[in-house]
Amino acid sequence: MTPAQRAFERLQAWPDLSAGRASCGTGRALCSVRDEIVHFHSDRDVDLHLTHRAIQRFQYDLGGSTAIRLVPGSRWVTVHLDCDADVDLLLSLVSIALKAHQSRPPADRAPGPSALAVSHGCNFRRVTVLPRAAAGEA
Repeated sequence: MTPAQRAFERLQAWPDLSAGRASCGTGRALCSVRDEIVHFHSDRDVDLHLTHRAIQRFQYDLGGSTAIRLVPGSRWVTVHLDCDADVDLLLSLVSIALKAHQSRPPADRAPGPSALAVSHGCNFRRVTVLPRAAAGEA
């Protein structure tokens, strides 16, 4: 079983999440009542929908993780799942995302004129995740 499959099975059991098709057209999604929260695009790559405020609050921690990729202006973060620790990280971040989406004001979006277009879609076609060994060789 791949890391993404393990994460999906664990998260699908959460009462606040329901499974569906990812709106980007690639893979499966887990959704809250209000929003899509997680897109599972491959056996190892997952996009997580946070709020702008949550990303700002945890930006230093997110940027310090080798499993996380941030795209400027996006409310989605890409999580590359290589091991059980990455799956645990994803589960913790999903919990933060659920809380952030439940408490966010309706107008919460990234600042700037093009933010609406950038922030609504996941990062699937905007991020290339290299395996950790290859990323360190560059």
